[in-house]
Amino acid sequence: MALLGNPFIANVPKQMNTSELIQALRVDIVGEVEAIIGYEAHAQAAQDERVKKILYHIADEERRHVGELQQLLFMLNPTDQQFFDQGMQKIQQQINMNFQQPLQ
Repeated sequence: MALLGNPFIANVPKQMNTSELIQALRVDIVGEVEAIIGYEAHAQAAQDERVKKILYHIADEERRHVGELQQLLFMLNPTDQQFFDQGMQKIQQQINMNFQQPLQ
């Protein structure tokens, strides 16, 4: 039986503490990324341009959801924001050096 047939499958039986909520947000982000992959795969396989356009639009909506969830995660766990920012800075440094310097 499909999990979607159970209307209580996504209910959380208790209030989550902050660390549980942080983990749940990470799972939610993964779900949104998986949805993006699925919508784009379906759009790429579709021949009907109308269907392609709508599926790509839906994938973009999921990207916005990723951003919203990421901001919630950063709000609850500023350390994640720091690591995220450090990663972005490392790539920006590589871009500025035309990728001529090894990553550290």
